Amino acid sequence: MGVTLNNRALVTVYGGSGFLGRHLVRAIARTRARIRVACRRPDLAGHLQPLGGVGQIVPVQANVRYPDSLMTAAEDADAVVNLVGILFASGKQTFKTVQDEGARNVAEAAKAAGVGTFVHVSAIGADASSAAIYAQSKAAGEAGVRAVYPDATIVRPSVVFGPEDQFFNRFGAMARLFPALPLIGGGHTRFQPVFVGDVAQALVAAIEGRTRTARPTSWAVPRVLSMRDVMERVLAYTMRSRPLIPLPFWLAKLQGAMLQWLPNPPLTVDQVRLLESDNVVSEAAIEDERTLQGLGIEPVPVASVVPDYLEQFRPRGQFSVYKA
Repeated sequence: MGVTLNNRALVTVYGGSGFLGRHLVRAIARTRARIRVACRRPDLAGHLQPLGGVGQIVPVQANVRYPDSLMTAAEDADAVVNLVGILFASGKQTFKTVQDEGARNVAEAAKAAGVGTFVHVSAIGADASSAAIYAQSKAAGEAGVRAVYPDATIVRPSVVFGPEDQFFNRFGAMARLFPALPLIGGGHTRFQPVFVGDVAQALVAAIEGRTRTARPTSWAVPRVLSMRDVMERVLAYTMRSRPLIPLPFWLAKLQGAMLQWLPNPPLTVDQVRLLESDNVVSEAAIEDERTLQGLGIEPVPVASVVPDYLEQFRPRGQFSVYKA
């Protein structure tokens, strides 16, 4: 059962102050629906309010590690979207507490509040048998949500790109700072990066009930890029010339073991384990049309967006003369 999004509808977005959250909040605001943004630091979510009308977007405090804090945000909501996720563990913010137990906590709060529509954002590669704890926790989170909401809509975006991403921006910063760029595992890992605006548009469709399926929906662009392709594009977009050095997985794990202790680690052992598997849409999802194209959304290609926001990493920034 979906929700008709208009000025009478209320949607609660857990984790709505993050990268994907701000784009989803903007997309929902365009429907005139009211939005309650549940996040750990609502005092830092003021950047969301200009995305809608006066009083349309309201940040509230909630922490998925504390079930009692989730109830108020879910009360009277017509739909709940869970976006909460992390790229690396830090202190009490572990994959288990956030992406496994946290996902179930959000679902239970929504169920207790009588919310009829629940959308959970997981990730391509969610797999209980994966060597990566990230992928294991995503799979466990899906199972926890299904146990509470058997008819929940579960979506699995690929690597999401956009102006504030931690994918192309991170590699762009590396291209500016380092004399060479590493190709972990030889650069053979395959990706299908998806534009954050397309994901937000598809999530609105999920809230409205247009993606109802008993199986998770995967969202990605049709074109497959290897890690080498990604790095070569980053160098082209940033107008940098850097050698690409193959780095065996074992050596990358050794580096990750040291770097993961930094406050904002550029690489962790678990991320290297993720790179040992391709990040692409399954053939089954394509055949069942559980994709963006199945929703009638034509994915935005990398080349249409990424060069614009990587200009900050060019030798002369916005004054560099870039030719596509």
